[in-house]
Amino acid sequence: MTTARQQQTPYLDALCAYAERNPARLHVPGHKGGAGADPGMLAAFGERAVSMDIPALTHGIDVGVDPTPFEQAQRLAAEAWGAKRAWFLINGASQGNLAAGLALAHYGGEVVIQRNAHSSAIDALVLSGLRPTFAAPEVDPELGIAHCLTPATLEQALEATPGAVAAWAISPTYFGAVADVAALASVSHARGVPLVVDEAWGAHMAFHEQLPEHALALGADLVISSTHKIVGSLTQSAMLHLGHGDGLIGEDTVDRAVTLTESTSPNSLLCGSLDAARRQAAVHGRELLGRTMAALTQAREEISAIEGLDVLDDRLAGRRGVFAYDPLRLAVDVRGVNASGYELAPMLREIDDINMELYGQNVLVAVFGMGERGLPEAARLVAALRTAVERVGLNPGGSRESFAAPPPWGELAMTPREAYLGAQEVVPAAQAAGRIAAESLATYPPGIPNVLPGERLTAETLAYVQNTLELGGSVRGASDRLLRTVRVVVEDGRG
Repeated sequence: MTTARQQQTPYLDALCAYAERNPARLHVPGHKGGAGADPGMLAAFGERAVSMDIPALTHGIDVGVDPTPFEQAQRLAAEAWGAKRAWFLINGASQGNLAAGLALAHYGGEVVIQRNAHSSAIDALVLSGLRPTFAAPEVDPELGIAHCLTPATLEQALEATPGAVAAWAISPTYFGAVADVAALASVSHARGVPLVVDEAWGAHMAFHEQLPEHALALGADLVISSTHKIVGSLTQSAMLHLGHGDGLIGEDTVDRAVTLTESTSPNSLLCGSLDAARRQAAVHGRELLGRTMAALTQAREEISAIEGLDVLDDRLAGRRGVFAYDPLRLAVDVRGVNASGYELAPMLREIDDINMELYGQNVLVAVFGMGERGLPEAARLVAALRTAVERVGLNPGGSRESFAAPPPWGELAMTPREAYLGAQEVVPAAQAAGRIAAESLATYPPGIPNVLPGERLTAETLAYVQNTLELGGSVRGASDRLLRTVRVVVEDGRG
């Protein structure tokens, strides 16, 4: 039941009050709440928003009588998600991953991490110096997409890494697959290590009983939550939640790591949006999510009725690596039509300015927010898909061959930090096989690294990444975004 406390927005209210007083702003930023702003910026963003762009360490907002409005807002967020403590993040869930890695480094030098972690988790390995043992997710043999980590795989990885200070898993995935987090937590805790869950795509799951249970409620010790993705705070805002476990990760340790990874000039609009999004989720989330799920059920039925198309839904649950499915993702299986997702995505933009979250060889993914009303975009998507299928026709035989999964990753020859900071050189991509990568190569979307700093490059992986580029994808982390060259480690006797 929603409490009266959850209807409050103490931080947002404090920002509004400061702006409305029209104080003497003898502090940054230089636009002075609007008086010194470019007219075009005022017209685009609005005078109200600019007036609330207020710096940190402002009395009555985040300093002053304890608890300050900022502290109250974070406490309300912890209460809403069931955390021991919550931190507001102003550099997205990426900052949460960086902070998690730096916090874990206080306890030792090794970690077990799911191999299809987001590239920001790999950045955390570079910054922290942790040596990873990678646990492979299950790969869907038909769709060629990675699902989640199984408890058995995690157990094997922890057994092979007795010095591991934590297990680090991802749930849900980009495509909506949800892991058996309770079992993963049980496996981790049986070995005395915390479970960190990158739940960037699952911030909404705490607010409706028909959704898969969220990671904090299932025993996770530290949870990265990308609040902006579905709950609806401003882009680049997120939260980090500490669980109520056995103190396997210290609160002060996490707090120091968050401080180290955040700007000393946090954006008040981002933090204010987190306060407001938390209120909407806690007070109206169940109603809003119920409405959205009903509309998406209808959209799935209409898309499935288009010959050549299918959708991903809770039928996935029970496959290896899929414990449950998150229905806020609308993933379309396009193998039955005569075009790949790479070809269909630009076609949808041309037909009706439809912009997808993710597209790959076999799947298109649309993301819907918790607070959408009516979902007119769902009807637009269905209509555009019908038009696109009419243009390209059906695939002879009814379905393309199963998409080849990414090739196995190369040997980890040194830690990501050692490779990233060590002596390096740039070589032609055609000559990079066998060398140790000094940079990540993460095909985007979805930003899952195919190559990590410290891994030996293989010809198969380089060809896979190059093929993704040719199909219309992009590569994050590469110095040369066209992959004509690759940055590699200078080894003894080479370079």
